[in-house]
Amino acid sequence: MYIKNQSYHLVRIFLLFTLVFISVNANAGDFKVIIDAGHGGKDPGAIGSFSKEKDINLAIALQVGEMIKTRNPNVKVIYTRDGDYFVELQERANIANRSKAQLFISVHTNSSTSSASYGAETYTMGLRRSNENLAVARRENAVILLEDNYKVKYEGFDPNSSESYIMFETLHDRFMDQSISMATNIQKEFRGNDITDRGVRQDVFLVLRNTGMPSVLVEVGYISNRNDENFLNSKSGQQKVANAIYNAFVQFKRNYDKRQGTLSIEQRPQITEKKDTAERESTRVVTSKNQEEVIYKVQILASPFQLKANSSEFKGEKNIDFYKEKGLYKYTIGNTSDLKEINRLRSELSRKFKDCFVIGYRNGEKFIVK
Repeated sequence: MYIKNQSYHLVRIFLLFTLVFISVNANAGDFKVIIDAGHGGKDPGAIGSFSKEKDINLAIALQVGEMIKTRNPNVKVIYTRDGDYFVELQERANIANRSKAQLFISVHTNSSTSSASYGAETYTMGLRRSNENLAVARRENAVILLEDNYKVKYEGFDPNSSESYIMFETLHDRFMDQSISMATNIQKEFRGNDITDRGVRQDVFLVLRNTGMPSVLVEVGYISNRNDENFLNSKSGQQKVANAIYNAFVQFKRNYDKRQGTLSIEQRPQITEKKDTAERESTRVVTSKNQEEVIYKVQILASPFQLKANSSEFKGEKNIDFYKEKGLYKYTIGNTSDLKEINRLRSELSRKFKDCFVIGYRNGEKFIVK
């Protein structure tokens, strides 16, 4: 498999260093948001009956950016492209990383072999995929075929090979919760703007893979559906989509500002959980009688809604606990003070939950174990 390739491991180490570097410098300067209009130039993206995806993406991206700049003078908006020209996927991520941005929003338009598909959905980087998700990821990633020397640049990644998707363990654990929260807000705002909500989804998107910050990819509608195509090419339709994304951004920025007042930027951030009564009642965290003893758990997934005990998301695992943090339900397995034991459990669970990681509690404070 490609994962054994030495160059892949070197790139992985570089990316992990990049994530730490960006996190440490997250407070430097004003808040920066990257607005990425998908495709462009020689890459038209999906083709509709009378329009091209690249044009829809750019029109909406520019509107979102303009709304942010006009209403939030302390926020710096950076476009990956502001005209009809081609930008490689890796360069889009490089733009975000060089600027040390706090949020990455990629705007795309969906397409399907069936003209019956319609509505909007938002993706985060991850491995919780379905065949439908994989089809979208393959189409969006296929743009690398237009790039020179793409096999070397993307470490042998083949956008048409299922094996290439299996090899990834997401590097976005640190930003997953914030990405899901942003995606959930976007979909909520779509519903409020009378846009059909197709939900929050996850898969491997190359444009999100190398960004060291919370990142989302928004599929604003189906160009293959006549009604969606008409809507997305109209001024009112583009305004509704831009409003939805902007309102979700405002919520993200508000939560970001709150976190900045309570969290220090460290390689291993310690997060003090502050819960209201209702949230405390829905949270099950086992604490030790010895306040100096650390309790370790394996966090397997996070969800914007509470899952049933027999949910297929748990893949047959039992004795699952959960806690609620920042509007997300976070599910854990295990409860021990033995670090070796919890690492052994994490290794076992990683076969089913590739994104799982260890968290610990000390004196009521949660921290992530790297």
